[in-house]
Amino acid sequence: MQAERAFYLTKEGLIKLKAEYRHLRKIKSFKTKGEFPRAWQSEDLNPEYLSLQEDLNLLDLRLNELENILKNSQLIKMPPKDKQNIVALGSTVLVEVDGQIDEFQIVGSLEANPSLGKISDKSPVGKSLLGHMAGDHVNISSPINIVYKIKKIKYKLS
Repeated sequence: MQAERAFYLTKEGLIKLKAEYRHLRKIKSFKTKGEFPRAWQSEDLNPEYLSLQEDLNLLDLRLNELENILKNSQLIKMPPKDKQNIVALGSTVLVEVDGQIDEFQIVGSLEANPSLGKISDKSPVGKSLLGHMAGDHVNISSPINIVYKIKKIKYKLS
């Protein structure tokens, strides 16, 4: 049997997923009350019933996915004081690339959103920076070779 995959989440990310799960459960409960039993007993397969079934199937898929994530989630925690100078999950990293300064937080893949400054620990940049310290030069090879100089590492997890 394959081991379950761990989903690394910040406290904020975990709260958002739990809220989405509760919200979807309420929607499912609402959709299965009222008209649903009559539609279920109907001998005619009408478009309204088919649409309801499709909605419920999509809701069930997302609810099952969220249950798996929540069951296998691990909260990203602040490392001990003596390890806070090393890039790890949850760290915010200030880097210099070709004279340009950029800052992003290293998060689990579920929370990654580069436009919000959050990159995945599984992305080429995130994976390459993990374990390095301020002052390190990190070569990241993708289609082109880019050198990231780590300027500063900070943690602000709650």
